[in-house]
This record gives sequence, C-alpha cells and structure tokens, in this order.
Amino acid sequence: MRTAEQLESVDRLVIPGGESTTIGKLAADYGLIDPLRKRAADGMPVFGTCAGLIMCARRLVGGAYDEQPLLGIVDVAVRRNAFGRQVDSFETDLDVKGIDTPVHAVFIRAPVIEQTGEAVEVLAEHGGRPVAARQERTLVCSFHPELTGDDRIHRLFLEL
Repeated sequence: MRTAEQLESVDRLVIPGGESTTIGKLAADYGLIDPLRKRAADGMPVFGTCAGLIMCARRLVGGAYDEQPLLGIVDVAVRRNAFGRQVDSFETDLDVKGIDTPVHAVFIRAPVIEQTGEAVEVLAEHGGRPVAARQERTLVCSFHPELTGDDRIHRLFLEL
C-alpha cells in the first residue's frame, strides 16, 4: 500500500518492526499520515509491533525526535531502544491479559511504554514496564510476535 486510495481498500493494518524514522518518513512522503489517522479514528484496527508501536504513539520521550512523524493513535509516550542496543536483544515469556498461558516474546532494540493515558489498557509488562497495550481498536507491543510460532497475539488483533 503506497497511496491513500489504496489505504481505502484495507480493512486492518499491521505496522511492523523495523526503523520507525524510515517508516514515518515514507508515510509522510507518500501523504499517508493523515489518511492513516483518519482510518484509525474511523475504527480500522491497527497493530503496531516494535517500530509500529513507536509510529502509533502520541509522543516519544528521551531524545530529540521533533521531526519523527507519529500517528498519535494510542495515548502513550514511548522510549525508543529502551532495552538497549542490538546486542542487548533478548527473549522472555510474558503473561498477557486475555491469553491463558505465557507468550514467548522476542525483544530486538525494543521500545517501552513510559506513560499511558486513561483510555489505554496495559496487556503485558516486563520488569514493571508496559510492553503491550490496547486502546480501542489499536493493539501495540514492544516485541516481535511474528518471530515465534505462537499466533495468539495476532488472534487478539483479529478480535479487535
């Protein structure tokens, strides 16, 4: 999907991990920031993982990110690379609200949710800090659920 017209044919959107500054720059260059905001406001489910969490956030903390385009569709403040550099990447099991048994989570240069608004429901924490949350029909997580064989996080998204 590269145009606002193509976005109209999408019924759900996953914003994957990667480099959030590049994702934001490309979305801005293609004129997709406002159309994405509007579709999310109109109820289109959105799932942001890692860099996608950053893109969905209302604001970033802990750096000079004034030029980073954000969708602002989840009332959270996010800190980029909160768990360290690439060499600090790790895997762990998390208790996730709405899922009966722990979910194996892969964290790669992962962001963390520093603050949440009243409408945000925290679904999982690591070290006492939120790493998965939901607001209305938007689901976000710091980790990469696509890197495991477990599809339960994706099923949560499909239920939105």
